[in-house]
Amino acid sequence: MVSIAPAALLPAQFIRLDASPADKAAAIREACQLLAAGGCVDPAYADSILRREAVANTFLGHGVAIPHGMVDDRHLVRRDGIAVLQVPAGLDWNPGQAAHLVVAIAARSDTHIDILRRLTRLIQDEARLAALFRTADPAAIAAALGEDAATPAAAPAGDLTERLDWVVDYPTGLHARPAAAWVEAARQSGVRLQVRHGNEAADPRNLVALLQLGLKAGDAVTLSAAGTDAAAALRRFRGVVEGLSAAEKAGAALAAERAAAAPVQGWTPPGPSGATAVAGLPASPGLAIGTLHVLAAAEPAVPDDPVPLTEGGNRLHAAITATRQQLAAMVDDVTRRLGAADAAIFRAQGELLQDTDLITLACQLMVAGHGVAWSWWQAVEQMAGQLAALGNPVLAARAADLRDVGRRVLTRIDPSLEAGSLAELPPHPCIVVAADLSPSDTAGLDMERVVGLATAQGGPTSHTAILARTLGLPAAVACGPEVLALRNGATAIVDGQAGRLWLDPSPADLASARAWITALAAQRAEEAAQRALPARTRDGHTVAIGANVNRPDQVPLALAQGAEGVGLMRTEFLFLERGDTPTEEEQFETYRGMLRALEGRPLIVRALDIGGDKQVAHLALPHEENPFLGVRGARLLLRRPDLLEPQLRALYRAAKEAPNHEALQIMFPMITSVPEVTRLRAACERVRAELDAPAVPLGIMVEVPAAAAMADILAEHVDFFSIGTNDLTQYTLAIDRQNPDLAAEAEGLHPAVLRLIRATVEGARRRERWVGVCGGLAGEPLGAALLTGLGVNELSMTPRDIPAVKARLRGSDAAALRDLADRALAAGTAAEVRALEGTAREGTP
Repeated sequence: MVSIAPAALLPAQFIRLDASPADKAAAIREACQLLAAGGCVDPAYADSILRREAVANTFLGHGVAIPHGMVDDRHLVRRDGIAVLQVPAGLDWNPGQAAHLVVAIAARSDTHIDILRRLTRLIQDEARLAALFRTADPAAIAAALGEDAATPAAAPAGDLTERLDWVVDYPTGLHARPAAAWVEAARQSGVRLQVRHGNEAADPRNLVALLQLGLKAGDAVTLSAAGTDAAAALRRFRGVVEGLSAAEKAGAALAAERAAAAPVQGWTPPGPSGATAVAGLPASPGLAIGTLHVLAAAEPAVPDDPVPLTEGGNRLHAAITATRQQLAAMVDDVTRRLGAADAAIFRAQGELLQDTDLITLACQLMVAGHGVAWSWWQAVEQMAGQLAALGNPVLAARAADLRDVGRRVLTRIDPSLEAGSLAELPPHPCIVVAADLSPSDTAGLDMERVVGLATAQGGPTSHTAILARTLGLPAAVACGPEVLALRNGATAIVDGQAGRLWLDPSPADLASARAWITALAAQRAEEAAQRALPARTRDGHTVAIGANVNRPDQVPLALAQGAEGVGLMRTEFLFLERGDTPTEEEQFETYRGMLRALEGRPLIVRALDIGGDKQVAHLALPHEENPFLGVRGARLLLRRPDLLEPQLRALYRAAKEAPNHEALQIMFPMITSVPEVTRLRAACERVRAELDAPAVPLGIMVEVPAAAAMADILAEHVDFFSIGTNDLTQYTLAIDRQNPDLAAEAEGLHPAVLRLIRATVEGARRRERWVGVCGGLAGEPLGAALLTGLGVNELSMTPRDIPAVKARLRGSDAAALRDLADRALAAGTAAEVRALEGTAREGTP
């Protein structure tokens, strides 16, 4: 009898050494003969395996193939078993895939999954695997396949050829952000690397494996490498590891300094109270009263519906790809709103979807005959459970991240599995309590019924916190798992400023909280009244203020914050936030919706800006070694009329229907030359004439030094300029603005950037063209003051930045701002420009 239970060894009669089958079919039949001779399968089982080979790839990798039968043919299996053919010379399993070990699996139950796990572990030990390909001892193969992958080896993990020691000096240990940098460095090393802590070792190319080590400050680790030039590669890897120390220490020190300096704020009960405070972390300021709506933490009931492996593999690949694109859109958006450091959190989540252990496990389960959704969720749960079991709160948060990302992929695979509890909110104001919320959950909350949030997990930079601040929802996070056991319908008070959830408040408590809320509302009403005032300096100079928004439903909030129009609509989000290309009709509906929501106010639409950090899988763009310097923006549009023409048609159709067609303005990204502009204008005119649509102003983005240097020439061909200071800074300073390690140096107030802005303004002025700025610099009060002094006519920013920018400009004199700008241009560094902030606030020379 053959058993593949974890402790069993494989009898020698099921192992054939030095086999030389003529082809894959012959190998399968030879292995099945061993299984049939041992009483494991009916002889017809070989035909079942061959049928599966016709629809699936059972090559596991690293010279190992795992053929097995169709799910529907399990009746041909008499008892669980495996048979192994050793083919030292190698056998072409698929084009480019040579099998040296053919492990034929027969199982009526799920016990064969254990052998897949063992094989996954085995193929990571390249030296041992190579020895098994040529061993003359069947016991060596039996022993290797009999080891339990779920149980750590009794002996300490060994090191590779080259090794060095290091002590973790990151104050908060190896959390996801630096770990993601380790992963990237390991993947670029070109050699095999290992990180060992005690008896546990991890492949640093896998984020989950690294995090599972649970490395804390002071832990001693051994870094080792094997392969060509391993010593040099190991030194480079250590350089990356140690290079992160300064940033990690500085970040921890800054966080501690901010925590120590932060005054105690928030609402407290007036006098003695029976209310119980559940302490968490402040995530989004404000106070709210409501009944608790606790979201059940129940696991999704994922059905196990097997499909052909080809179909299952395609569905999983498509779901993961679409989710990566969704996360990429979040990274781009958060970078613009909050900076590269916060966006790195989302980038680390994206790394979780590249973990080979996670994807391999899901594929193994599918190969074993399970459904794609079931296999994916089982893999996610296993990995997340391992992280959560380490008892480290930082790693527990990463487990929550993995489950969050896993759910995203799961609902892409099967939309019916999307949680519906948020659709069952009570009809009255409520405080949503949950383990955590995904960005899509938070962004989709019904603001008419949800007044606040409290989560068991998360942190001030979690998805929930970031979006809650954007939405203006009071929120407390990291309140602990006990909040999930609270009673639905109980009245509570959430204080997002102090990070507390108050339970069982008394009538006096409620009255005090209502008074507090009323006072806050009055203060905000006053600020709202000021937001509506124009950004006019004390000596009468007015600057137009726009908002950067991407969808019609975002317009009301922007207008409420004081926006006078939309200065930037990034149309790439129509492509990034979905798995296919929007049609002309879908784009038309969106642009028309934007114009209607703005009611005649200006709408500046940026044509599709894809490339660089914004990649879209479904557009099938060619791989580029340096996409920031490749086919992006206008270059892509001119090469892809299938993208340009539908967008232009949708825009001109929207202009044709708009009561004020001049409200719509179109601008093109990443312009570097006059021929690009003339070709794009010609395309616009052709489409406009075909539709008999009105002419609309056409402008360009100034994002590269070439456009700024040629502004006077380009101004002959365009109606306006809009400066994208994020990209202009990146290209001027040769710093990737998405790189968290360099984010602090990618300073838009660098004098070189300011000089290019001045050059753009002067070039535009010669042709009487106006200049706007829609990059991050426009949303900083000091940046807005300097841009105004440089002669910029319009500023567009995230809606939340508008009140402060308007207030700064209203409290300044235009003449003083011009003098301030002159001194900034004469500065030598961005730090010197920042030091001018005091005089900027005063609005005096």
